[in-house]
Amino acid sequence: MNHLKGMHHVTAITSSAEKNYEFFTYVLGMRLVKKTVNQDDIQTYHLFFADDKGSAGTDMTFFDFPGIPKGTHGTNEIYKTAFRVPTDAALDYWEKRFDKYEVKNNGIEEVFGKKTISFVDFDDQQYMLVSDEFNEGIESGTPWQNGPVPLEFGITGLGPIHIRIAQFDYFKEVLEKVMFMREIAQEGSLHLFEVGEGGNGAQVMVEHNTILPPGRQGYGTVHHAAFRVEDTKALYEWIDHMQAAGFGTSGYVDRFFFESLYARVVPGILFEWATDGPGFMGDEPYETVGEILSLPPFLEGKREEIEAAVRPIHTVRSTLIIEKEHL
Repeated sequence: MNHLKGMHHVTAITSSAEKNYEFFTYVLGMRLVKKTVNQDDIQTYHLFFADDKGSAGTDMTFFDFPGIPKGTHGTNEIYKTAFRVPTDAALDYWEKRFDKYEVKNNGIEEVFGKKTISFVDFDDQQYMLVSDEFNEGIESGTPWQNGPVPLEFGITGLGPIHIRIAQFDYFKEVLEKVMFMREIAQEGSLHLFEVGEGGNGAQVMVEHNTILPPGRQGYGTVHHAAFRVEDTKALYEWIDHMQAAGFGTSGYVDRFFFESLYARVVPGILFEWATDGPGFMGDEPYETVGEILSLPPFLEGKREEIEAAVRPIHTVRSTLIIEKEHL
């Protein structure tokens, strides 16, 4: 059995693809590596922000569902997404950067011995920066070379996701016995699990929370979280494994940029298993990736219909000189 390698991506819901693009590009300094549509709802944008090369394990993606209400945070929810930065010094930079751009944040805090900053965007979407200063485990990616953040401070990939759960004992059993994770630390009601090589890119924080009502999905909340598997063969092993364990699954799904499996492991928590490849760089030049509407081959015949349904979003950056902001 091929074990999970770590986080692959996190997909959330935004109230505005335009504001989302501005925030991730010019505040967080992550690279838009794909502007496409939700393959199951083609009038909805799907934006992928990642490292410089669109590496697996570095991307945060967003759906922009027309007319969806605001979500509410609670238990039984993938509550917060973390991003990795290289050092503790990077967090000092980010604290100043968030103050400059009026990004609401909690300042530098320590969680499981790591320095972090929790912050929110315009939708009350929950995020955290985590320092790789003493990190060991799965490698991170490459900061966006032409972005506004100095490279030594730039975001390099996904860190631990934070899940709130009411039925902790059952969820722990799923993580350990079904997904082969291991619990490595506990601080109060917060438990840290990891998989594969471990480290910030292969960890899940689980908060046992029976006080809050269940979260309600909408803009400002996470839709699902995806874990990395090596290739198609490994994905099919996981399909068989999850079905044998009694979970209803999507079966094999070809997303063109990667291949996937989906399963709702408990109410409110949707997980995806996604292959490392083919990746985002196969259908667009490196220099201009994310600047045009990219469609997988099975949707290319509907391009006119799709372009009429989704509003244009200007995402050209290759013609701009984006100055690095030293604070």
